Amino acid sequence: MNYFTTVDTLRAHFAADPIVNEVTQGDIFSVDLNKKTIFPLVHIIVNQSTAEEFVIRYNITIMAMDIVDFSKSETTDQFYGMDNEIDALNSMHDVLIRAYKLMKAGSIWDSKVQIEDSANLEPFAERFENNLAGWAMTFDIVVPNEMTIC
Repeated sequence: MNYFTTVDTLRAHFAADPIVNEVTQGDIFSVDLNKKTIFPLVHIIVNQSTAEEFVIRYNITIMAMDIVDFSKSETTDQFYGMDNEIDALNSMHDVLIRAYKLMKAGSIWDSKVQIEDSANLEPFAERFENNLAGWAMTFDIVVPNEMTIC
C-alpha cells in the first residue's frame, strides 16, 4: 500500500459520490476555485506520513465544499437568512460522514485504507473568495506497510 494507492482509493470513493462534482488533491490554492462547474468539490490534503513497523500512518484533511447561493427575494428569517449556507453545510457534512463510516467498516476499509480512532470536522464559510461553505475533516488512517528491505 503506497501513497498513490491511498490517495487514489479516497479519490475513487468521492468521485463516485452522487453529490460531488470534482475531486482534487494537493495545495488547495492551486485549484481554480472560481469555476462554478466544479462544485460541490472535495479536496484531499495529505498533511504527513509516519512509517511504523507494520503500517504507514497518514494524517489527512479532506475538505468538502459548495458554493453558497444568495436569494434575490427578501426574507425576514434571521435564522436561515438569504442564502443556502446551512444546506451547503448539511450536504457537505453528509459527504464526509459517509466516507468516515466507510473507512471504519465498509468498502474503503475493505481496501485496507482504515481510519484510526475518530475524525475531527470543522465547519467553514467564506474561507475563499467565492462564498464557499463546507467542512474540513482531519483524521489518521493506517495502511499496511508492505515495503521490504530485500
